[in-house]
Amino acid sequence: MKTKNKQQEQGIPEMDLDRKYSKKIPNAESSEKIKKDVEKTKKELEKLKSFIVKKYNFTKSLSVLPPQAVKRFVEEEEIPKETEKHMHLYMIIPEEKVKEIPKMTQEIVKQIEFLKQKIWVQIKTPVDIWEMCLDSKFDLTGAIAMSFPLSDKGFLGGLRMIEIHKSLVLQKFEKYVVSYIFTGSFIRGEATPVSDIDVTIVINDTDVKRMSRVELRERLRSIIYQYVAEATVLAGVKNELHIQTYLLTEFWDSVKDASPVIFTFIRDGIPVYDKQTFLPWKALLKMGKLRPSPESIDLFMKTAERAKEMANKRLVEAMVDIYYGVLNPSQALVMLYGLPPPTHKETSGLMEDIFVKKERMLKKSEIFILEKMFKLFKEYERDTKFKISGKEIDELVKKTDAYLKVLKELRKQIEKRFQEKTIEQIYEDVFGLLKAAIGKKAQAVMISEFEKDFVKKGKFTAQHLRILKDVVKARADFKKGKLNSHKVEEARKNAGILINDLIEYNQRCELAKKK
Repeated sequence: MKTKNKQQEQGIPEMDLDRKYSKKIPNAESSEKIKKDVEKTKKELEKLKSFIVKKYNFTKSLSVLPPQAVKRFVEEEEIPKETEKHMHLYMIIPEEKVKEIPKMTQEIVKQIEFLKQKIWVQIKTPVDIWEMCLDSKFDLTGAIAMSFPLSDKGFLGGLRMIEIHKSLVLQKFEKYVVSYIFTGSFIRGEATPVSDIDVTIVINDTDVKRMSRVELRERLRSIIYQYVAEATVLAGVKNELHIQTYLLTEFWDSVKDASPVIFTFIRDGIPVYDKQTFLPWKALLKMGKLRPSPESIDLFMKTAERAKEMANKRLVEAMVDIYYGVLNPSQALVMLYGLPPPTHKETSGLMEDIFVKKERMLKKSEIFILEKMFKLFKEYERDTKFKISGKEIDELVKKTDAYLKVLKELRKQIEKRFQEKTIEQIYEDVFGLLKAAIGKKAQAVMISEFEKDFVKKGKFTAQHLRILKDVVKARADFKKGKLNSHKVEEARKNAGILINDLIEYNQRCELAKKK
């Protein structure tokens, strides 16, 4: 596997991928210094964390910033310079709680003073983090991502995974990576410890001339995906990273063609690395300077026309589905009644003749939808420009639902009649044969004499007696409505054994008389 991966990495002409552009890979855990500082104040930090998480249970994450990054945050946020030696807590809360930040800060500061610790707290929202990214302050977002977690509901873990994967990719492709952007639910602040994270990487392919763009993209994607598992382990998270790889030339073509997908991506995406390509596009789009060409406008107008055609086509397909939805079960019930499968044209007529006129199990109005659907279907077959509206489809669906409910009840009635006929036929066959052997007597007397004169004398077995009693019981249960189709079928199969043996016995008796 290693050899295969190595061949894939080295198999991109004109890309110098052997050169390691960045030796620095961020550690998923905080530095030893942070750990030591945390250990010193572990008891107090635990109390402070418990206070914050309990009082503000909406907190997305609470972490300790890396000491080496504190000076940068002090300068950026215009924090008092003397706090550089303090431990800095970084708290992320939902955007809708932004108005509560001043009050929260006061209460947390009071708690810190009570604990007598040199701790400085910063309370931010995800939007504040995204603003840093949009201002190209990637060092700040990187420090936040690699801060020591005290509490996290998935936001910090997701950010850490993105940062680690980005660093691993840059270590391999720093010269070629144009932008590293994330999108989706993570930006909306909906991240959980197991949610997926969507990432897009734009690669500069302008140097590559001896390989097709499709092959190049696939090879790049294969290499980039190798780092996902490593990033997941280093970040210590369960999130899945979904990566979309774009080549710069293809991406630019999509921008020129005003692709809705690309425009949405530029509008909503947040970069964690950018070589002044994605951010200018984002600014131009916001200013209304990214406009589609006349050709792309024509293309999208044609797309709208095709969409209308497809919608009409799907409505017709829905009508065809509804037709078969009423036809097939109707044919099935005709066959259940005991007739061969009818043709499309015969079905509605047979349904009326059998179940409306002959059996009177249905009303004429209840099978009207079947006849109507047959006429619609024939019209569709004859007319190449056949159309049907969504309103008509809705009406047909309602009527079809009602018709199928009627058919379900009809099936129960047909099966009940069939079962009754089966049980009565079994009963008549069994006792008709017993009558030939014993003589015409009452049911109870015939059973008693069969046991006394035939079973106990070894002419028939105890199994035959049990089957006889089961037939009588099955008939009685059916009349009480206690017998289902499975019991009827079981009684029929068992009765077959008794009937065959009774026929054979009667034939032997007749032969004996002739002799």
